[in-house]
Amino acid sequence: MAADHGTRSRPGYPAAAGVFAVGMAGATLPTPLYGLYQAEIGFSELMVTVVFAVYAVGVIAVLLTAGDWSDRVGRRPVLFCALGLSAVADLCFLFEGGLPLLFAGRLLSGFSVGLLSGTATAAVLELAPPHRAARAGFAATAANMGGLGCGPLLAGLLARYAPDPLRLPFVVHLALLAVAVVVVRLLPETVAGRAGEPRHRPQGMAVPPEARAVFAPAALAAFAGFSLLGLFTAVVPSFLAQTLKVDDLAVAGAVVFSLFLASTAGQSLTGRLGVRRSLPAGCLTLVAGLLMVGASLAATSLPLLLAGTLAGGLGQGLAFRAGLASVGDAAPAGHRGGTISAFFVAAYTGLTLPVMGVGALTLWLGLRNAGLVFTAA
Repeated sequence: MAADHGTRSRPGYPAAAGVFAVGMAGATLPTPLYGLYQAEIGFSELMVTVVFAVYAVGVIAVLLTAGDWSDRVGRRPVLFCALGLSAVADLCFLFEGGLPLLFAGRLLSGFSVGLLSGTATAAVLELAPPHRAARAGFAATAANMGGLGCGPLLAGLLARYAPDPLRLPFVVHLALLAVAVVVVRLLPETVAGRAGEPRHRPQGMAVPPEARAVFAPAALAAFAGFSLLGLFTAVVPSFLAQTLKVDDLAVAGAVVFSLFLASTAGQSLTGRLGVRRSLPAGCLTLVAGLLMVGASLAATSLPLLLAGTLAGGLGQGLAFRAGLASVGDAAPAGHRGGTISAFFVAAYTGLTLPVMGVGALTLWLGLRNAGLVFTAA
């Protein structure tokens, strides 16, 4: 990695983190709107999880095939591509007329996040001076989770208090993406020269030997934590409406936002606890949160659901930042983007498979019992 000669006069890692957050917000923007899409188009709860899973499949596909592209062609070109894909995804939702464009929008959003996850994380870490390394690590993970949390909050508030709830959130996000493109244009490049064109074969899972010892436990924690995130972003809004009779979209968006806010708070504690303690502590807290979520499903209790949301998010944040930090520190500079992308493959696999299982179980057990099976597993 080499410093650009104009780095001092250009935006630094906080600006890159802002771009990261804007890009990630598009991934969860439709979360509180799925009920409206169900009413407009007419499809089952299983189809909701399928639409959601298409996004995660898109993320994994890009991480597997292009996970290390930013190591080879530079961070900025890949960031531009990711933001462009996010904009096209917004256009799909703007002109949505049925399931095909919903699927297309979610798939393109997944492609965008797949490019963004490893690339933006690496860019934030590399733009920070050595004495700001810890803050940059928090900025990267907070931008990831904070952006994901802001998506449903923004969409829920606009859907509740502004006109045209299925269009306006995506117009606003397009405007934010335009600002993000300008910021990326001003960011310095952190990859010194190009190592040639990317090879057209899967690269994202190639974890270098130096990182393998820490990769497995970090990836397992990420899988478990993202399973909880998937449950909330795909199913919990429906549970609020159908079981708790809370059909206010702003409330649904705020509940999902609180999960990601708690995750960000958990990430802020990782530096104090240290990586070695944060990883197991985060997993234990995550389990406690899941137990409360399961209890809320059994008792149909909103306060218990909120308590489980906060505890689960806190545990996920602790474990996620600890895992990402350990993987990023262990990976050599020339393979950092690809190694971080492999970490996100494990995470997004957790986001996909368990949630699809919940969607399938709703056909036989109903939404509430399917959620209980998920928490038990």
